[in-house]
Amino acid sequence: MRRQAKGQIHERITAIPNAWYPIYLVRGAEKNLVIDAGVNLLGPRYRNDIREILGDDQPLHDLFLTHSHYDHIGAAGYLKKHFPGLQIGAHERLARLMQKPSVLGLMNGLSANHVELLKYNAAGVDLTLRPFDIDIALKQGDRFDLGGLTCCVHETPGHTKDSLSFYFPEIQALFPGESAGVLQGRTGSEIQVEFLSSYQDYIDSLQWMISLRPEIICLGHGWVVSGKDAEDFLRRSLAATYHYRELIENYLSSAGGNAQRATEEMAHAEYDVKGGIFQEKISYVTNLNAQVRHIAGLSGL
Repeated sequence: MRRQAKGQIHERITAIPNAWYPIYLVRGAEKNLVIDAGVNLLGPRYRNDIREILGDDQPLHDLFLTHSHYDHIGAAGYLKKHFPGLQIGAHERLARLMQKPSVLGLMNGLSANHVELLKYNAAGVDLTLRPFDIDIALKQGDRFDLGGLTCCVHETPGHTKDSLSFYFPEIQALFPGESAGVLQGRTGSEIQVEFLSSYQDYIDSLQWMISLRPEIICLGHGWVVSGKDAEDFLRRSLAATYHYRELIENYLSSAGGNAQRATEEMAHAEYDVKGGIFQEKISYVTNLNAQVRHIAGLSGL
């Protein structure tokens, strides 16, 4: 089954929209956990929905981040401010990045492109992404008991060096961020390959996820897949990654090995002409440039 990332996914999992920038509330018998913090402009909407679900008597204990991109950490500081005692967990590398003015400047610049989300901040609250502390340095093998649910932390690099995935074995639910790619198109039928830091690490992470055979996969953007579609998605994502490398190599070859020209030609053909990619173009091109240069280095082009 494939469905948009909004509403109740499982009796213990709720996807809080905007569906393209969802955060996931996981409720155990003893603790409540949110996975990812979406875009900063959606902070008030995330806060209101979390409070509506939990009510006034249940606290939000933890916020775990899958990786260090602006559209996954954007509301972290805002949520910490509005949920007293909230603990933020992430890869230790993310903690260092959050203290760099250049990184925060880039993230706020990318966030500012989302003018369509301004309507969710009708009160005009200052939602600028600022440095925030990481309370829990998450690493491979960490386990957190929520009460009847165990959050198992796995390092799944490839999309970024600090990518983490969270797996709950009791309900076979996986939260990979973008470590497994993103479904695109209006029906979520196309897979956008998302390796940025390492092609081989991305492949290795996908193969590990396939070995889990999860029943539910809550993706970082747009969609949730379950049942047979969950296993099918991971296998299709792996196949798409091999094909995507070949596609990049073809563009590089056509461009005489010029990575910049190959990026421009590929962006025009795949984004402008083909269409169906919902990611902001500036973010798409930034990521594509990293992918093309990485494959150029691997292929000796």
